[in-house]
Amino acid sequence: MRGVLTNLEPLDTNEPRRGLQAPLNPEGDSQSSSSNSPSPIRPDPDESDFYNVNNDSQSSIGNTFQDMAVSEELKSAPAARLPAEVLIAIFSKLSNPHDQMNCMRVSKLWANTCVELLWHRPACTTWEKHEKICNTLSLDHPYFAYREFIKRLNLASLAKDVNDGSVEPLAVCPRVERLTLTNCKNITDSGLIALLDQSVNLLALDIAGNEEITEASMKTLARFCHKLQGLNITGCQKISNESLIEVANNCKYIKRLKLNDCSQLEDGAILAFANNCQNILEIDLHQCRNVGNDPVTALLLNGLCLRELRLANCELISDSAFLNLPLNKTYEHLRILDLTSCSRLTDRAVEKIIDVAPRLRNLVFAKCRNLTDFAVIAISKLGKNLHYLHLGHCGNITDIAVKQLVKSCNRIRYIDLGCCIHLTDDSIEQLATLPKLRRIGLVKCSNITDRSVKALAISGASRTRQVTRQGGYIHNGYTSSLERVHLSYCTNLTLSSILLLLNSCQKLTHLSLTGVQAFLRPDFERFCREAPPEFTEHQRNVFCVFSGDGVTGLRNHLNEGNPPSPGFDDEHNHLDDQTMTGMIGGAALTGEDDDADEELDGDENAVET
Repeated sequence: MRGVLTNLEPLDTNEPRRGLQAPLNPEGDSQSSSSNSPSPIRPDPDESDFYNVNNDSQSSIGNTFQDMAVSEELKSAPAARLPAEVLIAIFSKLSNPHDQMNCMRVSKLWANTCVELLWHRPACTTWEKHEKICNTLSLDHPYFAYREFIKRLNLASLAKDVNDGSVEPLAVCPRVERLTLTNCKNITDSGLIALLDQSVNLLALDIAGNEEITEASMKTLARFCHKLQGLNITGCQKISNESLIEVANNCKYIKRLKLNDCSQLEDGAILAFANNCQNILEIDLHQCRNVGNDPVTALLLNGLCLRELRLANCELISDSAFLNLPLNKTYEHLRILDLTSCSRLTDRAVEKIIDVAPRLRNLVFAKCRNLTDFAVIAISKLGKNLHYLHLGHCGNITDIAVKQLVKSCNRIRYIDLGCCIHLTDDSIEQLATLPKLRRIGLVKCSNITDRSVKALAISGASRTRQVTRQGGYIHNGYTSSLERVHLSYCTNLTLSSILLLLNSCQKLTHLSLTGVQAFLRPDFERFCREAPPEFTEHQRNVFCVFSGDGVTGLRNHLNEGNPPSPGFDDEHNHLDDQTMTGMIGGAALTGEDDDADEELDGDENAVET
């Protein structure tokens, strides 16, 4: 529902309205259910005509009355005889609430069907709409049971000013399933408890950023909301471990749990969820710095269908969290694992992770500085399953491991190797052959030169020619899948290679070149993004990031002053074109089509200053 309509107030039963003169039939049927109404009996198709043919009591008058009854039914329009389930399916396709409101005026049946769709998720996006909704819900004798219709409440749009008094009128809705109060910092336990009390149908609660919420609300949640499946208490640092243990013991159907930035949480609370909630699909523990190895082991051991495990900045986690897992047992459901800044991890942990979770798709080991080539070689065993890999600040990685990774994992969409200072053009040229590569982070890879950037540009053009050759050779079909390229502080780069990249990668929407001397020019500043306000003066002076229209503007500006070369059709241009085409062809031959699983693209975490 896009917005609350001003004419959704309760209908006055004393005022005649078209199609709403009588109370609605709760059965949703436009025909009267009274016993006085003629109701033709439909013949049983399995019954023989024997009894009708030989019934001497049947007369022509009886036939006349039966025909009259059938004709009464046929007088109603076909749309009025549709089952309620079909009408709901049709009305739910109407994107404009005004259209649904107009449908309500057609008949009692349509009104009874549409009103619940309109009030299923009232949009409290402005204070005017919020006031009208609250006034309607406070009526003693409303025409429709509006309170029963509301199943989703979201006050995030009013987060800045909403308080306990704003939410208490909404506590009369007994069937709320999803309650979103993100960043409503003025709501306290008083307001939240009013909403949670007797809310036995609640499935999801989001109070992220509500810093005033304490264990009192969590105890109410544990008491009434036993069907709870999703809980987000990110940043709620006044919630105690004991209250969350109570939630875990009573709400055993939880599937999604976000406990980010709750630095007060310890092993006991997480172990309670691991032991009691075996249907967990996702759990986020970002910045839970007091969480150690035992909860991580328990989550993997007991999670029957755990798909996403995020443990960024959980600094107490070490190899033991994974090495303690039993032998010969795999966790096929695990797709996303984030271990950013878990600096105690070594290659042994990575090797174990890959052994027990062979279908991982997104892996983040940023700032795990102890990892070496052995870890990357272990990751390469994931093969076609790997789509997203972040190894920023893993400074021990060399070209050898990256080449092995490219050889085995040709479906990588995103890779970040920022601050991997030992990498050279040799490994970047191999990365350029990845046929589905969209984003690459090479910040502070100071050894790379124009050769790497040209490889990224040429591979896109070569790949397009390789694919289209079956239908005829296309000379100007130069496209690339690359969308975001991070090259900040790659100080050896020049203008010519970047221009080639811009012209070859038409899908490019983000290009970072902070600290690259060739781009610290006044005429480029109008295409560059503004530096973040917290940057120092030096950082602002070298900041150079192009996004969206800025990329297009930079491309046009450079081409006006530097007309592009004839292109890739000239066999004398780019001596390594044939070599790159050959490598791309090899990758294309070994590649496979995407599987049916949904693509799990993670948030971008490129290392950049």
